[in-house]
Amino acid sequence: MSERRKTVLVVDDDEGMRETLTAVLKGDYRVLCAATGEAALQIMEKEDVALMLLDVRLPGISGFEVLKITKENYPYVEVIVISVVKELEAAIEAMRSGAYHYISKDFDLEGVRTMVGNASERQDLSRHVMRLRAEVAERVDREFIVGPSRGTREIIDLVQKVAKLSATVLILGESGTGKELLARLIHRESGAADAPFVAVNLAAIPRELVESTLFGHEKGAFTGAIRQQLGKFELATGGTLFLDEVGDLRLELQAKLLRALQEGEIERVGGTHPIKTDFRLIAATNTDLDKAVKDGTFREDLFYRLNVIPLKVPALRDRIDDLPELARFFLRRYNIKFRKNIQGIADSTLRILSAYWWPGNIRELENLIERLVAVSDKDWITDEDLPYELHVAQLDAAGPATENLLDRAVSTFERNFVIRALEKGGWNVTATAKTLGIPLSTLKFKMDRLEIRELARKIRGN
Repeated sequence: MSERRKTVLVVDDDEGMRETLTAVLKGDYRVLCAATGEAALQIMEKEDVALMLLDVRLPGISGFEVLKITKENYPYVEVIVISVVKELEAAIEAMRSGAYHYISKDFDLEGVRTMVGNASERQDLSRHVMRLRAEVAERVDREFIVGPSRGTREIIDLVQKVAKLSATVLILGESGTGKELLARLIHRESGAADAPFVAVNLAAIPRELVESTLFGHEKGAFTGAIRQQLGKFELATGGTLFLDEVGDLRLELQAKLLRALQEGEIERVGGTHPIKTDFRLIAATNTDLDKAVKDGTFREDLFYRLNVIPLKVPALRDRIDDLPELARFFLRRYNIKFRKNIQGIADSTLRILSAYWWPGNIRELENLIERLVAVSDKDWITDEDLPYELHVAQLDAAGPATENLLDRAVSTFERNFVIRALEKGGWNVTATAKTLGIPLSTLKFKMDRLEIRELARKIRGN
């Protein structure tokens, strides 16, 4: 796909200057001209201007006022001011107000080309920084898919096969299975890891803001649109756009997404001309899109456009052999976060974890390990640290119990209950005993028996 040339707006009341600058730049840029500040601002409202050459002395609205309005409403536009030598202080003041640089009226042609080129590169760098900021999730460790299970090996093999292709990928799986993490892995393995990865969770965006978020908007496109805003499609140009929960996209926006994929162009909300885009799309959903197509809530043509390379991420219960490695991975992560040095998770504890159903998948496991690390004061995470519902899950396991599961479940519930009561009471033992309606001596006895006293002492000490 050929790249659309950037637009340069030359603002100068001297016709000869406008003609000269147009001749210098038209080989590399699309050049528009304005003789006044008012005319320049009208062009800005209608055209996708990237760079501006602006005379500081204009009839009517001054160049400084044009600069101020431009930087307030179109912050992505790089402005180079034009001044005579005796107005050097004015040019410097313009740079303090946001101009990229200045040139004098007696410029040399190559110098102008170089400066405009440098301003264009700075703009590209600024947009790259915006892309980095646009990533909705934290950067994730490369180890997120770990474990020996067959399902994991199949995923890794498939990712290696499809990563370097430009085809659209549709990732299917339950919530919490790591669909975005898989998309990031595909992006990293694509050979363009330095290109932007822009993630959008469509289910997390207010319905009325989805279109503007994806396509961007022009100043004044709707109430509150006080300046031009680039959309996720533009920010992802040259890289990967990840649309999570694509099944939640409403029908009218499905049509616009389909056009963006088919035509390679989008139009900002309130815009008047198409903008070229070039990105690799990875979509994800936990919705049954086949059923959604039959129900009329998802376009069939868009479904086929997305479903070029389908990837099914298994639920944690279907890759339970990976759980020990995943648990240890999260233990290492949260040891670092909470500055702990927990050595590991007991084998019997891992067996309890492996017997659980994990309706929240990997996300639920991560949240549990984070909580256990945060409150633990021991060298190892053991059975009694686990919530009682995980112990109850063992009742579904086949085979006779080798220990008193009821007593252990009761102790686990009691320990968690006391810890939560202490947390609610600010770890004040006397106040917590009153809250629980038991003598202080009884609470202290239970804290010793349940190995909570040392934890309380450390927390109070902090």
